[in-house]
This record gives sequence, structure tokens and C-alpha cells, in this order.
Amino acid sequence: MARSSSKSSMSSQQRKAAAFRALHEGEPFVIPNPWDAGSARVLEALGFEALATTSSGFAFTLGRLDGGATIEEVVAHAAELDRVTDLPVSVDLENGYGESPESAADAIGRIAAAGAVGASIEDYDPSGRLYEPGQAAERVAAAVEQATALDFPFVLTARAENHIRGNPDLDDTIARLQAFEAAGADVLYAPGLRSAAEIRAVCEAVTRPVNVLAVPGLAMAEIVEAGAQRVSVGGALTWVAVNAFADAARAIRERGDFSALVGSPPLRDWFAPKLS
Repeated sequence: MARSSSKSSMSSQQRKAAAFRALHEGEPFVIPNPWDAGSARVLEALGFEALATTSSGFAFTLGRLDGGATIEEVVAHAAELDRVTDLPVSVDLENGYGESPESAADAIGRIAAAGAVGASIEDYDPSGRLYEPGQAAERVAAAVEQATALDFPFVLTARAENHIRGNPDLDDTIARLQAFEAAGADVLYAPGLRSAAEIRAVCEAVTRPVNVLAVPGLAMAEIVEAGAQRVSVGGALTWVAVNAFADAARAIRERGDFSALVGSPPLRDWFAPKLS
């Protein structure tokens, strides 16, 4: 199906997809990670231009650890975020919910049908192993093939998990990202890079936009100067909220201290109906 250049004839998903693609071709940006519909609406109201789901944050909403959500639950979550915001939504698909290339491709198709305009596929299996580089690249290639068959510009992010899976081998990480680029990935991502030097080495080794996972010790300006196009926060905003909640609840239980209960945020402003 040909893509239309007329806004009036474009679907909501096509408009979101075009906006998301354009972000990767403009100034570096932050793509924060909501964990539910409410947090997604707050992030939109605060002025962010795109959202990415967090597997760990979403699993928390289900009372589970990271990796505990099913593909059906993730698809429903993505559809809910797409419904409540006007922002492009990219989805953390973990390993694609199966080790085969077909599983990765199927996950892309299902998430696109739910309204998402981007997603990430990683090279780590829940059994506790990194996929061999050849298999990892085949899985990315299958996901890319499915993404390019869509009638809008879906943004496929390929993740090399070395640095958060006990194998901080930068040379291997770079080789994997280069293979994912050759397989057609739109964005490359190696969560767990800890320094500007590591980020720079990755960015200089590839030609596609690079996503970096924010860490407290690096400012946005340093990450951008090192070459990154996109910065995400993973589950960190979830844990900021959960830690504040737990601290307040602990003070109540242990000391009868209700001082943290200081009133509600400006929800009427954040959740105000959008004017067309």
C-alpha cells in the first residue's frame, strides 16, 4: 500500500509513525518509559514527544519481575498506551517471546496491529544465554522483514544485551550492533554503557541512530556529545515512583508518620481533554 503525503488521508498510526521517524532524523531526544496509562499521559502532558514501554516497569504493574509478562499482555498494554496518548509508542519486546526468527517477526506484526510504531528486539534468551551472533542477526533480519511489510515506517531497534547480562565486552557488543545494522535495524541499542567513551566508541562504529540507556552519572549533554540520537530511561522512572511510595508506606507502618501524604499532583491539568 502506498504511503500518502496528505495528512487528511493518513491514519493516526501513520501520522505517529511519520512523527517518530522524523525524531530520529532531527535533534537528539529523550524517549521516556511509562509503566501504565496514567504515567504515559503525564509524560505526554510534560512535553515529551514519544514514549517507549519498559518490560520491567510493566511487569511490576502485574506484580511480577522483569520477563514475567506474556506477549498477549504486552500487546494489550501497547494498545492501551496508544489509545490514551497522541504520542508515538515503541514497545520493548524483549527477545520477541521465542528464540526463532519467526517469533521475532510475529511479535512485530502483533505489536504493530496494536498501534505501536516501533519496537525493540534483543539478543538475550530468558533461559539465561546470549544468542550466538549469527542467530541474533537472523532474528533481527526477520523482524526487519516484517516491519518493512507494514504500510507505515515502523522503527525497529536492535538491542545487544552484553553489558547488562554479565558480558561487558565492548568489541563483541560493537560487532553485534554492526551485524544488526547490516540486517536492516533502524536504531541500535546497547543498554548498560557506563561512560561517554563507551558510547562514543559505539556511535563511531555504526551509521544508524544509537539509543543510550540513561545513567545517573552522565548528563544529556555528555551523551549527545558522544554521538547518541536517542536516550531512554528503562524502568528507572518506575522505580523512582515505587521507591517514593515504599518510603511513605514504611514511614506510616513503622512510625505512624503521615508527613509524606502532601496532596495530589495536578491531574486535572495533566489529564485535561485535548483540543483538536
